[in-house]
Amino acid sequence: MARIPQTVIDDIRERSNIVDVVGQYVQLKKSGKNYFGLCPFHNEKSPSFSVAEDKQIFHCFGCGRGGNVFGFLQELEGISFPEAVVKTAELNDIPLDPAYAQAETVDANSSQTSQLIALHEKALDVYHHMLVNTAAGQEALDYLLGRGLTMELIDTFKIGFAPNERSFLEKVFLNEKANADFFPDTGLFVQRNDGSLADRFYQRIMFPIRNPQGKTIGFSGRWLASEKVGDQDQPKYLNSPETPLFNKREVLFNFDKARRVMRKDGQVFLFEGFMDVIAAWQAGIENGIASMGTSLTNQQIAAIERAAEEVVLCYDGDQAGVEATNRGIDLLQSNSRLRMSVVRVPERLDPDEYLRKYGPEALYKLAVHGKETVFAFKMDYHRTNRNLANEKEQLDYVQVVLQDLQKVDSLLEQDRYLTQLSTEFQISRETLQQQLRQSRKEKPVQPIQPIQPPLADTMVFQPPARKQVKTQVEKAQELLLYRLFHDETLNHRFRTTGISFIHDRYQQLYLLFDAFMETEEQFVLAKFLDFLQETTMKNMVIEIADLNVSDEGTDQEFQDILQVFQKSGIAEEINQKRIQQQEARQKGNQQLELELAIEIIELTKRLKQAN
Repeated sequence: MARIPQTVIDDIRERSNIVDVVGQYVQLKKSGKNYFGLCPFHNEKSPSFSVAEDKQIFHCFGCGRGGNVFGFLQELEGISFPEAVVKTAELNDIPLDPAYAQAETVDANSSQTSQLIALHEKALDVYHHMLVNTAAGQEALDYLLGRGLTMELIDTFKIGFAPNERSFLEKVFLNEKANADFFPDTGLFVQRNDGSLADRFYQRIMFPIRNPQGKTIGFSGRWLASEKVGDQDQPKYLNSPETPLFNKREVLFNFDKARRVMRKDGQVFLFEGFMDVIAAWQAGIENGIASMGTSLTNQQIAAIERAAEEVVLCYDGDQAGVEATNRGIDLLQSNSRLRMSVVRVPERLDPDEYLRKYGPEALYKLAVHGKETVFAFKMDYHRTNRNLANEKEQLDYVQVVLQDLQKVDSLLEQDRYLTQLSTEFQISRETLQQQLRQSRKEKPVQPIQPIQPPLADTMVFQPPARKQVKTQVEKAQELLLYRLFHDETLNHRFRTTGISFIHDRYQQLYLLFDAFMETEEQFVLAKFLDFLQETTMKNMVIEIADLNVSDEGTDQEFQDILQVFQKSGIAEEINQKRIQQQEARQKGNQQLELELAIEIIELTKRLKQAN
């Protein structure tokens, strides 16, 4: 691998806008000079993650993470610095010499994650080739085309086919001289009793599962029954097992492709199945996702919250889909602040079936213009299995829906539904409002509980303990460093004073700054962060760069800082002399004790004069 020259790194950093890069991972909103969003490094409900466009840095006030555009990608994707440089160039469409681009793979030769991803990407290419280019995949291809998929869709989602042979993929990998030590951990094979491997997926249409960065980490295979193989009592869908790459509690199908539109529109469509997501894409809805055949998890909800503000539940139209919609609503209401709406597919069809029956335009209109409120869905849902001709069941029904109406924030929406209930059941609006108020007193709406990651989760950075209040000396040292960062002339003035920083960590940071400026014409914060090696130093710089102070300092401010330094230095010297004096007293050295007493008196006079 060719080493990436510093000039290339600087060029990529200078041509990149950290807001644009971070915005592809986090939904950002501008407030004042900076942009804010939910931190991608720890779970939170209130945005504490800040991106400063003028400084080209990010900083989370919750977990303390901070850095420049390269550091963000390193932290988020767990990649090396050269990989982050290459990734930044890719995200900004900056041409890069292919020799440098190899940094993404060479540094990772010993990385299990990179090896497993490489094997999955190879399997993706093989399965897709088998589907579209071979006689073995023709039956599967005909099936997909018969269901209305186009070759363009098949290529976009890289759908493939695993042939009916249990040693097919292993032979391909070995022929490519792939490292067999990693085969068992891919989840692409099952181990026989004799220790040999067999392909997990065979005679299946293969849907690749990608992580948020678009890397293939698993597969979902749909069994393809045919006259040649029969049904063989196989499950309709077979997913990759849990692996170091694949955790179904965290993965959302099509999240990597949908995220861009989710951030743009602030909205995501949640479907039950992969084919529904693909059908929606065909209809022009590119912000559709699906969970991995299970109910939403806290991890998946947290990922959605970072990219969108509203979830549109568009599950199947049958009774099972209605029940799934109701569970989804309850789960989201309890664990998130996402807005919600519902699309109900008519005729008990699923979205894919609806598109095949009525066409892409009809599905688009239904999804975009057929949304209804959560409460409207709940009103119909609670009618199920109730005889509303019966007076008692009428009253029970009204009581239940009023409980749900408590969760509606919009006064206009509340007014509309109160009127609707009053008209249908001939109950005065005043009575309904009074009952609603009474229900709130008796059973207040439970506050939303913050999402907690399971104990098994790693790489989730928890917020640190509450920070201690900084002393006047610490504040003065941070302010001086802030001014040094922003005023090129101040460093020479500070050098001539002969004064040092009081605490070692600030002095160390100053020396690093001074060394950096020896080779630089001007101070660039984002470049200085690359120069620093220790994370603690980088975090100190980020915290100092985020100080809420005036843009320009004054000569009086500089003199005041120096005075604080001098006073603190004298006070520290007095403390040391007193410790020495006590030791001399314990040893019975009266002469030394007297000399130290005189020195303490002189230092105390100097301290008073400094005031």
